[in-house]
Amino acid sequence: MTRPAIPAGQNLPPGRNCLVKRNRHNQSMNAQKTILIVDDDEDLREALVEQFALHEEFRTLAAGTAGGGMSIARNERADLILLDVELPDMDGREACRLMRKNGITAPVVMLTGQDTDADQILGLESGANDYVTKPFKFSVLLARVRAHLRSHEQSEDAVFQVGPYEFRPSMKLLLTSDEKKVRLTEKETNILKYLYRAGGKPVPRDELLHEVWGYNPAVTTHTLETHIYRLRQKIEPDPAHARLLVTESGGYRLQS
Repeated sequence: MTRPAIPAGQNLPPGRNCLVKRNRHNQSMNAQKTILIVDDDEDLREALVEQFALHEEFRTLAAGTAGGGMSIARNERADLILLDVELPDMDGREACRLMRKNGITAPVVMLTGQDTDADQILGLESGANDYVTKPFKFSVLLARVRAHLRSHEQSEDAVFQVGPYEFRPSMKLLLTSDEKKVRLTEKETNILKYLYRAGGKPVPRDELLHEVWGYNPAVTTHTLETHIYRLRQKIEPDPAHARLLVTESGGYRLQS
């Protein structure tokens, strides 16, 4: 039986138990962000999944245990993790510490029924980025989630999914699913990064040129076209018929 979604301004309940769910939308993965929800309170978990489903920019993964959450985090790239402190198999702060130890750099927002300074300090010291006390309003949580996603996207730890590749701008690198590395130049990295942030929308040549090269009268659209050509040679199976980095009227677009 389908449960009604909790209104965005209504308080979500405190803390209980179970499984792994996922929710997908028919939207470009360039723009969509994956939120991993780890909480043993089944009602809260279901409510959060339903609320995020109302926003096409998100897809969700969910688990009711620390072990389940860590397994998903290892196998699926989450853009942000909502992690309960009081999980049945492990303290959420310890789970956060283990995720960080295993190289998971996505922002972690701890969910807790405790509201003491000491509790928050322990959570932040474990590697969490933020602390939200239950009960909370979804609208407030959503604002924090979006703020952390924006901040992380600008950080050196940011990792994006670009077509079949895992894009690591700080390393100027694309990784395939079988760990094959595609090295990028700084300009190629900046071109991909700007096109990715356009969320699948076309970017005019002049805009892309300005964003990547700045105001430089010596640089023309021919320079950009040369870099696009070289980039396609690296990332397209058939560069003559591009399917990932496609030409649009007056510009370029990243296709999911």
